[in-house]
Amino acid sequence: MKAIEIEAPGIVKCRGISEPIPKEGEALIRVKAVGICGSDIGAYRGSNSLVSYPRIIGHEIAGEIISVSGTNPKNLQPGDRVVVDPYIYCGKCYPCCIGRTNCCNELEVLGVHRNGGMQEYFCHPADMLVKIPENMNWELAAMAEPLTISLHGIHRGGLKAGEYCVIIGAGPIGLAAGLVAEAYGAHVILIDILQKRLDFARNMGIEYTVNSKLENPAKKIREFTGGELAQLVMECSGSNSAVRSTLDMVCHAGRITLTGWPAKETSLPTDVITKKEIDIRGARTSAGEFEEALGLICSGRVDMYKVLTRTVTVTEVPNVIEDISHNPDNYMKVVVSMR
Repeated sequence: MKAIEIEAPGIVKCRGISEPIPKEGEALIRVKAVGICGSDIGAYRGSNSLVSYPRIIGHEIAGEIISVSGTNPKNLQPGDRVVVDPYIYCGKCYPCCIGRTNCCNELEVLGVHRNGGMQEYFCHPADMLVKIPENMNWELAAMAEPLTISLHGIHRGGLKAGEYCVIIGAGPIGLAAGLVAEAYGAHVILIDILQKRLDFARNMGIEYTVNSKLENPAKKIREFTGGELAQLVMECSGSNSAVRSTLDMVCHAGRITLTGWPAKETSLPTDVITKKEIDIRGARTSAGEFEEALGLICSGRVDMYKVLTRTVTVTEVPNVIEDISHNPDNYMKVVVSMR
C-alpha cells in the first residue's frame, strides 16, 4: 500500500509498505482523507526536534473501519465512519487522571513520535476513534482535528458571547478559531503581518482585521472595543514578539491563551500581568473536543470549506509538501484524498 514518509529532513516520498495488522484493542482503518498540517511541514523542514526519522506523517485522519481486534468499548463495527484522535496518552499520570489527556507526561503524537495515518490502511486504538455522521464529506471530516485545536484554545480562554476575542495569526488554526468565536457570538479581531491572509479572513466574514506590520494593534483594538481592549487574546502564531504583545491587547481581568508554540523562551513583564490580573493559560492540542467540532461542522455553524485551499491525491503529496514549505502563503489547508 502507499504511504507518505519523510526519510530525513528535506526528503519526502510516496513509497510502498506492507498493510498493518491490528493489535489487541485496535481497529484497522481504510483511510479516506488526511489533512496536511504545519507539523508535517515542520517534520519535512527538520525544524521540529520531537520528530524522529524516517517517519510516516499525518494526524488529521478520517476513514472507514475494516475490522476491530479484541476489546471494543465503543462497540464500533466494520463500516463505521470515524475520525482519529491522534494524541496517545498513558492514562495513568496526573493529567490523564483528571481528564487532561493532552497534557500526558508521556504524550505521543501521530506523525511526530510514532507513524501517522497518511497511508492507505492504518491501525489505531479503537477507544480513540470518534464516529462521524453518514452524510459527512471525507475532506470535512479530516478537518475536524485542526478545528479541535482551535476549540481547545477558545475553551481554555472561557470565551463568552458578546466578548471581544483577539486572535493573533491568520493561519488555519487562527482562522478556524475566528469562525468558532463568531459561532459563540463573540466579536473577532484577527491580527497578522500578511495582508493576503487578512484579506482572506475578511472574505470569510471575520469582523475585524489588523495588519500589525502597518498599524498599532493595541490602538486599533481600543478603537474597536471602545477603549476596553479584549477580554480574550488567543496567540496562534508562535512568534515571541506576538506572545509578548498579548499583554498589551488584553483588558484588565482578561484572559490569554497560548496555542502557538515558540521555538525559544519569551520574556514577559510580570508587573503588567499583576497590574491587570491577567489569566494566562497554555492550550496544547485538544482533549475531548471532537464531538463538538463535528457538530459545528455538520450544523454549518463553522464552515471549514472556507479554509480549504486544495484537495490532492496521495501521489501528489511529496511535490505539494515541498511547495508548501517554500511558498506557505499560497496555502491555507490542504487535504489528501486517499480514496
